[in-house]
Amino acid sequence: METTSRAVAQAPAAEGGQQVPSARRTAVDGYLRAPFPWYGLDEAFTGPRWLMQVGMTADGAVEHGSIGHGDEPSVRAEGVAEERERFAVVVTVAANPVRRSADGTGLLEATSVSSAAWLAGVGLLSFTWPGQMDHSLRDDWLEQQTETAWVLADDLAGADWSTLSLPVDGVPTPFHYRESEFGWVLAGSTQEGVHLGAYGRGMSAYGLGFAMIKDIAEYA
Repeated sequence: METTSRAVAQAPAAEGGQQVPSARRTAVDGYLRAPFPWYGLDEAFTGPRWLMQVGMTADGAVEHGSIGHGDEPSVRAEGVAEERERFAVVVTVAANPVRRSADGTGLLEATSVSSAAWLAGVGLLSFTWPGQMDHSLRDDWLEQQTETAWVLADDLAGADWSTLSLPVDGVPTPFHYRESEFGWVLAGSTQEGVHLGAYGRGMSAYGLGFAMIKDIAEYA
């Protein structure tokens, strides 16, 4: 399978929801530095949209980032009886081959659909922990679940994944899709040289569509 870059795959920050204007301006600057297009839900979604976090390589190149849609998610215990949050997060990952680092001392791993799947899986985990677990043990649990998400992302042809066709810029596109007690995760590729991951809770993935964001500066 293609190599998945863990150096690239940093989990989206849980606190990256609604921000004050100055923080939002700072946040959008990172997105503006990206040499690739950003994606979000298409115009059928009319709810709130917000920037989360960009991920960069050691030399400062932007390689992925997330756009939130719906309710700002908060960390909550698994199995909460009442589902209040309805959100979907779209992760855009630059489709990069194996390449030399900026300082010439090593190689940066390739990104792939698995990169998007792992970022989405860890993003969903960052807002969840088992209800019976003490908060002090959450880091250990998260590390274990992150490794599990990595293994799942490494085997997109496995039984844990199904195939779901969703529109990307109006074109039906196949995605790898899975559900868990925490929510859902999907991942695929676009015709614009990027991979897409997405995760959510309370919003069905089956009715979603994705579209290129024409002007990310509007999120500032």
